[in-house]
Amino acid sequence: MAKSHPKAVFRCQQCGKESPRWLGRCPECGEWNSFVEEVVVTSKPQHTPSLSGGVVTELSQVTTEDRPRLPTHSGEFDRVLGGGLVPGSLVLLSGDPGIGKSTLLLQISAMVAQEGRKVMYISGEESLHQIKVRAERLKVEGKGLYLLCETDLEVILQRLEETKPDFAIIDSIQTVFAEDVGAAPGSVGQIRECTLRLMHWTKRSGASVLVTGHVTKEGAIAGPKILEHMVDVVLHLEGESLSAYRILRGVKNRFGSTNEIGVFEMRDQGLVEVSDPSKVFLSSRAHGAMGSAVTCTLEGTRPLLVEIQALATFTAFGMPRRTANGIDFNRLLMILAVLTKRVGANVSNQDVIVNVAGGLRIDEPAADLAVALAIASTLRDREVVPDLVAFGEVGLGGEVRPVSQIERRINEAARQGFTKCIVPSASLEGMSKPKKIEIIPVDNLRDALRAGLGQKQRAAQSDPTD
Repeated sequence: MAKSHPKAVFRCQQCGKESPRWLGRCPECGEWNSFVEEVVVTSKPQHTPSLSGGVVTELSQVTTEDRPRLPTHSGEFDRVLGGGLVPGSLVLLSGDPGIGKSTLLLQISAMVAQEGRKVMYISGEESLHQIKVRAERLKVEGKGLYLLCETDLEVILQRLEETKPDFAIIDSIQTVFAEDVGAAPGSVGQIRECTLRLMHWTKRSGASVLVTGHVTKEGAIAGPKILEHMVDVVLHLEGESLSAYRILRGVKNRFGSTNEIGVFEMRDQGLVEVSDPSKVFLSSRAHGAMGSAVTCTLEGTRPLLVEIQALATFTAFGMPRRTANGIDFNRLLMILAVLTKRVGANVSNQDVIVNVAGGLRIDEPAADLAVALAIASTLRDREVVPDLVAFGEVGLGGEVRPVSQIERRINEAARQGFTKCIVPSASLEGMSKPKKIEIIPVDNLRDALRAGLGQKQRAAQSDPTD
């Protein structure tokens, strides 16, 4: 029988589309210069053990075993996971270079090992000496924490079978390769095959495995999109390069909510948990500053008080600029349009910059009212009422729409020492009146600006920002 010869194909490194020739632009995902030549060996694929032994089972006959989660003893990390690591789960952690992924994982590994669990840390990017230097800086002893510097997947799986850890970390998936896959490490084929085999080993062994992933210059996880579909949990560690705070955000979670976040602070001893993020985000707030308003946003079940900053300056150019940091740009344009049409604020000759202090990103519309209040404050150079929190969705008609879980937001504002709270009137239905904070209900943006800027009621035709 004639021996099969390898053949070369061109594969897109973003979506995995194959082509017999090189293409400048991928017709599937639209990415430019993403096709790389790969050698495909036409050999019999490696047999992968079945997860259930090939047995068909009726759903009503399946019993749920009591398999408790494995706590990492990091409150913020466990919060994002939904209570800890689920046995047999495959977790993907991504983040920019130097953001602190390896530091966080080494700290978590040490804490899990201290509880008598067997932990295996597999690194394909660092040597044992480099890991030891970091461990000394973090004051990690390493008892019960086993290290392996390897990139060959077969060797990794063999050592995992021999060691049988409760928790394993692979840093990173882009450096791991399988010899029978004719592609370079980090390519689409290698990442897909290595992740598949790791997933099968994880489900069969019952151990929890966490792999790290690189990100592209656009901020997306490097490799095929199927990587995110194959794993059980996708976490993203983000933060500003010049800020000491890091935010761990859940992007996908088959065992819990994807709205939770964990907040860490980078210090000399590593990443330290921030138990009260609201206090941290407001710690540097200057009282009496123009263009500053506070809102309460919800990240999963956690209410967070954040400062919205706005600056409006006269522009000498024909087209004024709009800049949004931490909020959706289109949302900012909508709020400016409502301020112009419904309130009468003139922003046609003003450069408007809006920023969420602390590097946090807000996606929910409950921050609309605080954004509008901060912009109105900087337009008229008038201070927002001290110790005031505002939240509510602004509609195109200038109305202030209700938001969810208003009691939790109000309680968080009262806990942080705020005395006044502007809220949508419709959200107060059926809610008992709180005692420690004054509630100011509003129906439209005009009334909210009057209350927030400390003005008396005027005629409906007057400009509340004047």
